[in-house]
Amino acid sequence: MREASVGFHCPDDAALGRRTQRPLRSSIGAVLRDSPPYVTIALVVLNVVVYLVTAVQSHTGLTDPSARTPPSSLFYKWQLVPYFVYHEHQYYRLITAAFLHANLLHIATNMLSLCFVGPYLERSLGWWRYVSLYMLSALGGSAAVYALGSPDVAVVGASTAIFGLLGACLVLVRRLNLDLQWVLMIIVLNFVFTFSIAGISRLGHIGGFVAGALAGLAMGGLPNTRRRLTDRAQIAGLAGVLVVVLLVVGVASAVGDF
Repeated sequence: MREASVGFHCPDDAALGRRTQRPLRSSIGAVLRDSPPYVTIALVVLNVVVYLVTAVQSHTGLTDPSARTPPSSLFYKWQLVPYFVYHEHQYYRLITAAFLHANLLHIATNMLSLCFVGPYLERSLGWWRYVSLYMLSALGGSAAVYALGSPDVAVVGASTAIFGLLGACLVLVRRLNLDLQWVLMIIVLNFVFTFSIAGISRLGHIGGFVAGALAGLAMGGLPNTRRRLTDRAQIAGLAGVLVVVLLVVGVASAVGDF
């Protein structure tokens, strides 16, 4: 027997009660757990591992893996260069570029940003929604660069996905019980840096932000939507965002001048 607030409970009855009790869910529908943010941890590890691989292949080592290296370098195979995507049909670059970073400062700032916003979103959205949001944002940023950017300018970095997380935060601010002023301040600061620092992909950040906001709408509905969308409706909405992003890529390939 186990002591309870009123009397005693049989261990078997207590275990049965835990099994039959409905799990707590977020307003999006994710089961709330106290487990560590495994997906965010995995994303950070993956980005760091890729960075180390490109650093080993680079003559400049950890400081600048983007420096010119032999053509077989992973960095030059994975970076997003619209010209090669179009002429060599290397569409995988639209995703792989989001796991590359040019230097230590680049990866440090992106991973710190991911650790700042990622764990809360992962817990609130659940792992599959969170992964979908991250990947759609990364792809959306790359699609914007491919469709509207310079054909021969290389773009890399996880910031496209991170801006997508911020876009989703803005759309889901009420459903996730976030502080609107805090969210707006973070977003404004990030866009100020985007437009004031040379060498940052503005198209990538804007594209990622828009894709993330659309994914947030797909999961949470319009701001005045009171009822939680079903999982099927959310999956259909996220699939719709993917279709839109792929259409952007397809139209750019059909009418673009590379």
